[in-house]
Amino acid sequence: MIEGRLDNEGNKLFFEIGLVAVDEEIIPVEALLDTGFTDWLAINTQDLESLGWLCLDDELPMATAQGEAEFNVYVGSVQIDGQEFQVPVLGGDSINEILLGMRWLKTRRLVVDFLAGVLTLG
Repeated sequence: MIEGRLDNEGNKLFFEIGLVAVDEEIIPVEALLDTGFTDWLAINTQDLESLGWLCLDDELPMATAQGEAEFNVYVGSVQIDGQEFQVPVLGGDSINEILLGMRWLKTRRLVVDFLAGVLTLG
């Protein structure tokens, strides 16, 4: 189980995860749990290229809250709570934060208790 944090307004949920580069270096990053994002993970293209992850599909059209956009699909390794997962990752130039999508909630339990200040994913 990993502990997260809420932003100052209490509106955004952040968790520290590890991105596993092709050279096996683990890069700790803070990722935003985005309840409107239905896939696993989304990362800016520039960050993806520095990880050396394999691109599986170019310019795949997808619907977003801002309308239709094109993304590249990569396969990447993510470390959460000491476990490593290989997941499809959407890459795009307009992604400003690393996003964890709702698919994680099919394999992990999310606990949010605003009154107690508890936020866990495990």
